[in-house]
Amino acid sequence: MGEYLLAIVLLFFIGLLWVALYDSNRFVVRSFSVQDEKIKSSCRAVVLSDLHNKCYGKENSLLLEEIQNQNPDFILITGDMLVAKPGKDFSVAVHLLEQLAGRYPIYYENGNHEQRLKLYPQTYGNMEEQYAKALETMGICPLVNQNLVLEEYGIALYGLEMDRKFYKRFSKPVMDVAYLDTVLGKPKEEYYAVLLAHHPDYFKTYAAWGAKLCFSGHVHGGVARIPLWGKGVISPSLRIFPKYDGGIFRENDATMILNRGLGAHTIPVRLFNPGELWVVDFIPSKKASLDLEKKTEE
Repeated sequence: MGEYLLAIVLLFFIGLLWVALYDSNRFVVRSFSVQDEKIKSSCRAVVLSDLHNKCYGKENSLLLEEIQNQNPDFILITGDMLVAKPGKDFSVAVHLLEQLAGRYPIYYENGNHEQRLKLYPQTYGNMEEQYAKALETMGICPLVNQNLVLEEYGIALYGLEMDRKFYKRFSKPVMDVAYLDTVLGKPKEEYYAVLLAHHPDYFKTYAAWGAKLCFSGHVHGGVARIPLWGKGVISPSLRIFPKYDGGIFRENDATMILNRGLGAHTIPVRLFNPGELWVVDFIPSKKASLDLEKKTEE
């Protein structure tokens, strides 16, 4: 009886190992569409998050191919394309961005890993300077508590780089709307407000501030997900079964797309939790289309 039990346990762990190897080396495409009267014309975004130097195929050929297949109008990035580790090579992230920058506009928000390079040069040396120079060469300027209006589409993009205290483990410092007003200003009411905010735990504050659509990452889907239940196991803040683990969340009239990311770092495994590439279509509402046609006729 004991031998049978041991064999079952062994097969179970072999199965988990196979799933982990499989899920750690693949990604899936998730789609979402949003319709609003402030959106002037249709457009498509591909959203990348938490690459952490992960490579899918030679020189990320599989990831690049899928992005091209989606035919986006622009790329949104919600941070952590590299790994903040002293001396860590970030050429994988740079090469991917080089390939994309030659084809699409890229709007980049820093995650906590990019931010750490800036805040602690005594630890990371000139990594931030090298990475910033590489981005500048490509024409990519991260949105660091800045906004950018995509006039053609009627979209205002906001990139939030929050204070490091909001990334504390085991606790969740309070973030109020006044803080966002201070670092971002108030949303431009005439445009559809899209917020790139790496950390998802403050979604209620983002919604109260006025963001209509938020893109976040950071949690990696909870590293492992419980089959059938579908919950992520642990967050970077070391919270078990975090509320915001991955997928679509809503707060009043605001929506957050929480990207489970493409890579991993400290716990270099994904279980029942493949990487994600999000494709989002922005569509004018029927009313907006009629108003635009009327204005054109006039």
